[in-house]
Amino acid sequence: MNYKNFPNEYWTLIEKTIFDLRQNSDQKLFAAFDADGTLWDTDLGENFFQYQIEHKHVPLPAEPYQEYLDKKIINNDPRSAYVWLAEINEGKSIEQMRDWADKAFLEIVPKPIFAEQKKLIDLFLKNNVEIFIVTASIKWAVEPGARALGLKNENVIGVETEIANGKVTGAPVLPITYRQGKVDALLKHTHGIYPFFASGNSSGDIELLESATHIKLAVSAASRDEKLFKSEKELTDIAIEKKWLTHRFI
Repeated sequence: MNYKNFPNEYWTLIEKTIFDLRQNSDQKLFAAFDADGTLWDTDLGENFFQYQIEHKHVPLPAEPYQEYLDKKIINNDPRSAYVWLAEINEGKSIEQMRDWADKAFLEIVPKPIFAEQKKLIDLFLKNNVEIFIVTASIKWAVEPGARALGLKNENVIGVETEIANGKVTGAPVLPITYRQGKVDALLKHTHGIYPFFASGNSSGDIELLESATHIKLAVSAASRDEKLFKSEKELTDIAIEKKWLTHRFI
């Protein structure tokens, strides 16, 4: 699909902001992006789970995807569902997880990466801005997408469990990267420095965008009949009200 380009004035603003911040301070600059729906027009976490279901990688309930959806609505808090997608891999090696994630990513053809976000990441890398992808998907599922954007596994902050002796455990790594947890986890990696830029696409990214000191970019691409549309509209409405940048890719 051909996605719409960012307006020229967005590029001017971002480049000027980087220049001004460089002139006025030698502090490290950070940029934060949500992953699914923000950097690419798919959900790598759910895609990876579907891949695991199809290949029977781990023991699962009779209707595993429905189990996941049911967990997402418990107490209107999806965090237990997100963590469950990591916990089901307990006992598997981290190398195995990454191999499966790579294979699941390879099956997505063509790769629905938003070209404008790739250009933006390239601009940040050129200007020595450190980038983090902060996602409520499991970290290992998103790492191949990060590498496709020129980043590294270490640039992904996501849902995961502790690794012991090279193997996945059932102990969640805190904070869980959802809503405020995204900001808390990000600040652990930046040593308390807030990002100058943040971009997201859904209501789960509100706190992440609010954490940005200079530029907040809300994006969207879901059509009205997609389940994500309502959440994207909620963020877009807030962004318009607060005069953040907004962009619809389709």
